[in-house]
Amino acid sequence: MHHARKPVMLLRIAPALFVFLWSSGFIGTKLAVAGAEPFTLLSIRFVMVLAILIPVGMLVTPASLTASQRFHAIVAGALLHASYLGGISWGAYNGMDANVTALICSLQPVLTAIFAGLMLRDVITRRHLTGLALGLAGTLLVIMPKFGSSGLGSLGAPGVTSVVVALLAITAGTIYQKRFATGIPLLPGAVWQFVGALAISAPISFLAETQQVNWTPSFIFALLWLVCVLSLGAISLLMLLIRENAVSRTSALFYLVPSVTSLMAFVIFGETLSVVQIVGFAIVTFAVILMQQSPSATGPAPRGGVS
Repeated sequence: MHHARKPVMLLRIAPALFVFLWSSGFIGTKLAVAGAEPFTLLSIRFVMVLAILIPVGMLVTPASLTASQRFHAIVAGALLHASYLGGISWGAYNGMDANVTALICSLQPVLTAIFAGLMLRDVITRRHLTGLALGLAGTLLVIMPKFGSSGLGSLGAPGVTSVVVALLAITAGTIYQKRFATGIPLLPGAVWQFVGALAISAPISFLAETQQVNWTPSFIFALLWLVCVLSLGAISLLMLLIRENAVSRTSALFYLVPSVTSLMAFVIFGETLSVVQIVGFAIVTFAVILMQQSPSATGPAPRGGVS
């Protein structure tokens, strides 16, 4: 009996735990970029993840992938890890607030539904378009006050641009994976995804960054958190939810990420929001929930697309 209760209890707490872990990724990234430049940080992170996944994969899933499967996994990894996380990390390195970054990235399901309709011939409904319009309007309410304040440096155009690139990358990666990589076994597919991510981040690090790392206790903690808790733990939880068909029943929880991130950012970094920005958060939350209620909406997150 005790063995039967543990999986049930895990399934009950898994959605909320996943939201917490996903939200913490934005916080961990902001802490980590204080000790290393963005793509240097990502290269170290990807190497550490591969150092764990490759031995585990050899023991657990020895089956090899075809050349086509490897190629699709590499492309998906370049989009979902290198480009998405690169945009978030570069934005954090240039002063983007963690809560605003989380808010912008929360528009991913809205954009995915729109582009999936165009590229995968999914049905685009009036609900999709309304959700997109509301999401963009709410995001502007959050961003614009900071552009007009004296703290422009905390939310300048380069930071916003990098996070928008991250949003587009995870949207493209989600659609690409849905189209080409859904049949790839999880563990070997993840290995090749991170190989593709490292193939992007490492050259950028060597060509555009100094590779200097300040190995402070806070940096080491943030790095280990990003590797073990985000890149490994959060993916495992997401796979558990998908396997147990719990994602569709709890998907609205995934869109609590901006609010949870804001609470974490307030406690850790002292980031605050004005009344206008809080209204913007509420509008974006309503937009993504509205989208999720549509039967054509795409799932809340791609496999492997954690922050």
